[in-house]
Amino acid sequence: MIRISSQQVFSSGINRLQELNSNLNSTQQQISTGKRVNKPSDDPVAAARILKLDQELSRVKTYERNVDLADNRLKQEESALASSVDVIQRIRELTVQAGNGSLSPNDRQSISSEMKERLGQLANIANTRDASGEYIFSGFQGSVPAFQQNAEGKYEYQGDEGQRVLEIDDGVTVPISDNGKSIFVNVPAAVVGEHAGPTAGTFISGVSVVNQAALAGAFPGSFPNDITLQVDNSTPPQVLAFDSNNPAVTFPVTPSDYQSGETFVVAGIEASISGAVPGAAPIPDSYTLKINEKQSVFGTIENLIAGLDSIDKGTPEGRAQYDDLIAQSLVNLDNGQESIILKQTELGGRMNAVESTRNFLADSSVYTNEIRSQLQDVDYAEAISNLSFQSFVLQAAQQSFAQVSQLSLFDRL
Repeated sequence: MIRISSQQVFSSGINRLQELNSNLNSTQQQISTGKRVNKPSDDPVAAARILKLDQELSRVKTYERNVDLADNRLKQEESALASSVDVIQRIRELTVQAGNGSLSPNDRQSISSEMKERLGQLANIANTRDASGEYIFSGFQGSVPAFQQNAEGKYEYQGDEGQRVLEIDDGVTVPISDNGKSIFVNVPAAVVGEHAGPTAGTFISGVSVVNQAALAGAFPGSFPNDITLQVDNSTPPQVLAFDSNNPAVTFPVTPSDYQSGETFVVAGIEASISGAVPGAAPIPDSYTLKINEKQSVFGTIENLIAGLDSIDKGTPEGRAQYDDLIAQSLVNLDNGQESIILKQTELGGRMNAVESTRNFLADSSVYTNEIRSQLQDVDYAEAISNLSFQSFVLQAAQQSFAQVSQLSLFDRL
């Protein structure tokens, strides 16, 4: 015979009521939060998967913030470079205008004044800051202005050659900065001629590359070196040309006969020598064609301004110097624009990569959220139905327990 005490009856009834009430509260919590799994015990397997999906969403959000940062930095740099191209284009227009032989000294001064303003504008653009106040063209030295004027008033690069990169997805990085040295300073310069020797009044002028293929072919398999020119004392005098680094390597000159001020071509480069003394002793005059020089965009504009302000066009040498300045400046400005445009093209590629990564992360976020929703979100129709049923069962259990709790053996006496 099994004996059931009053304590067991009460204990069993209370436990059953607590279990039903707990189930009811759990269902109410699901409805109020919209989540089927509010704690690991609700569904241990789903809870573990939801935790991993939450970690994935957190990773995606972190990379999305990096994508936004990279996109903003690249767009700011692209805008600055576009403004730089506009400024250089305006300076080029002024340079063409300055080449007009009918300009008066006052006209040249007016052009020089505007160029000075444009030079300052270009410096301000090169010293653009990002939202955090760092200079975007200073490499890793973000707190230092990229370009500052030295004691002579010439702009010099103050940053380093560093390039910042940012991870925008697992194993995917994108450069988000470029140093100003690679953009504005290390620009290929126009070929120029320099005179060295004892003779006064002789000079080389009209230097320009007329055949780039011939220049490259003169130095097969290597970068072109500087070319040294001399006029010998043969009859008639001849223009000699040889590699400045290796005098044993010579180049044909067309025409080779020297005529003061007459144009000749060597290795695809056109030039003329004026006032040379053939084979001057004891040291002959020499003239160097500087081929592999680099020219800062700022230096090009500064030299142009200085020439407009100081070159005297009243002498043949002054006129030739002024004409060479205009021609070389135009080449240098074109090279400067090309350097910036190439960087803009590179930035466009980076921005496309950032946009592709943004789209991939967005798709990944949507896919992950869908899976998490399937595991975590509550089915309201089912939950409300369960809530009604559980409420009914709890109410019935309470009424039953109330009846049972009143039973006693004394009621039978």
